[in-house]
Amino acid sequence: MDSKLHLALTVSNIKAHVPITLEKDSTHYTTWKTLFKVHCQIYDVLDHLSPKPVAAASSSDTSAADKTAAAAAEALWSRLDALVLQWIYATISPDLLNTILKPGQTAHAAWSSVESEFNDNKNTRAVFLGQEFANLCLENFQSMADYCQQAKHLADQLDSVGSPVNDRMLVLKILTGLTEQYDGISTVLQNRDPLPDFNEVRSRLTMEETKKKRHATRAAQSAATALAATVNASAQNSTQLTPSYASSDRGRGRTRGRGRGRGRGFSSRGRGYPQQPYNPAHPYIGFPRSWVASQWAGLLQNDHTSPASA
Repeated sequence: MDSKLHLALTVSNIKAHVPITLEKDSTHYTTWKTLFKVHCQIYDVLDHLSPKPVAAASSSDTSAADKTAAAAAEALWSRLDALVLQWIYATISPDLLNTILKPGQTAHAAWSSVESEFNDNKNTRAVFLGQEFANLCLENFQSMADYCQQAKHLADQLDSVGSPVNDRMLVLKILTGLTEQYDGISTVLQNRDPLPDFNEVRSRLTMEETKKKRHATRAAQSAATALAATVNASAQNSTQLTPSYASSDRGRGRTRGRGRGRGRGFSSRGRGYPQQPYNPAHPYIGFPRSWVASQWAGLLQNDHTSPASA
């Protein structure tokens, strides 16, 4: 690599170093500003966020070599300034870009326009951030870490607009925004004197959340195991108590046939009655006993009133 190549010219993706896209109504201005300045300092272009120093007037005694070096330095400065300007444009939203964009703009001018956009309405932004901070509650977040991080972020933003929130107020707000299941750990932390700082409170609350999730998982596994055992036992008992349709049907057929033929003497062999077809009991069709009795009564009546019997 050329030794004269400036380090900043090697940056190919500014989003890898400043992952935040600054929105027009965002509360992340302080974070964006801090990350951007650190990045510029690392790549030795932090001076482009300030007004350009006035170049010394060249005299008639200046050599050609010095003039060439000054021209090269001016060209490099212009190139680096355009690079920093490009970084600013690439890390802000299209709406904010349209607000600050001007032809022939320098990096310092763009930086100042973004700063003015977020600092001119400090009182309005302080009211908005204060309301969001006051309404902060754990139930609106997916995890304890997200909840604590948002509280810290809002506190930093309030500090940037001239309404600082000290560590004690931040901790008290986090504890008052917890749900009922954290009443125990909240009471323990509140009774500490002095009150623990933000980092300790976040650590304790995150550990408590992990413990509760572990207990809930074990309880769910135990309930699932007990339910599976109950279902298996019920299925086995049902299988043992279910009667066999085949054996039941054969028993009914033999019993009814024998009882009617021998006990009542209705055999077609001795009385000349028509042969009755054998119809074993069907598992899904059942004839009422009253209907069967009426059929036999009709046959007997016809037999007694026939001419042969008369």
